[in-house]
Amino acid sequence: MSEQDEQQTKPAKPDGSQTMSRRKFLRNSGYAVGGVVLGGVLGYLLPKRETPPAAPAPAQNDNNYNQALMFFNQEQYRITEAAVERIFPADDNGPGAKELGAAFFIDHQLAGDWGFNARDYMQPPFYVGEKTQGYQGRLRRREIFYIGLREIQNYSQKKYQKDFPSLAPEEQDAVLTAFQNDEVKLTTISASGFFNLLRSSTLEGVYSDPLYGGNKNMQGWTMRQYPGNQMAYTNIIEKNFTVIPPKSLKDHL
Repeated sequence: MSEQDEQQTKPAKPDGSQTMSRRKFLRNSGYAVGGVVLGGVLGYLLPKRETPPAAPAPAQNDNNYNQALMFFNQEQYRITEAAVERIFPADDNGPGAKELGAAFFIDHQLAGDWGFNARDYMQPPFYVGEKTQGYQGRLRRREIFYIGLREIQNYSQKKYQKDFPSLAPEEQDAVLTAFQNDEVKLTTISASGFFNLLRSSTLEGVYSDPLYGGNKNMQGWTMRQYPGNQMAYTNIIEKNFTVIPPKSLKDHL
């Protein structure tokens, strides 16, 4: 029996309206629950619905989401960024530490185990170590950076009446040189010790795997013609080659 025939055979209500057929009820019920009933005995009763268009894919961009602050505040980051650029400046050979993201590398390291000295023995007694022994105190690296960056700012204000990032390059060099030579007298940390820590961290940021925030686009490796993290050399070891494109750990996922 067609739906039209079934409707015609249904007795009218006292008000003259037709009683809803079972077929129409089932079909409308399917709409009400979002069309859940799609197969089986009732599937053929439901009208076919067009598949809605897929959501558009997110727009592609060049954002590097690894370059985000995890420890520094904005002022500390700007001081660090300015300092690392003077330690490893841009020149004809390639970009400097600022463009390579060394300040982000340092920020990420301070936010993790390295910043907490998690793998170092940090129990007393504490003695002043020899120069070959490195730092022997109770402060963690993140605390040393916190103090050191603040003192760079204080020294710049005292000597030049400007914040360190606002100084001319030669003035920034003079400030960093004063720290390197222990001309700045600090009570809590060694000025030269902080400079050496900042310098070594800068070089690590320039040449580390980009996975850790620095060495942006592997440009640090490219300047040194370093191949990066190659998994093997068996396919080229017997060939005549001098330079191969570097690879990051991410390239092997």
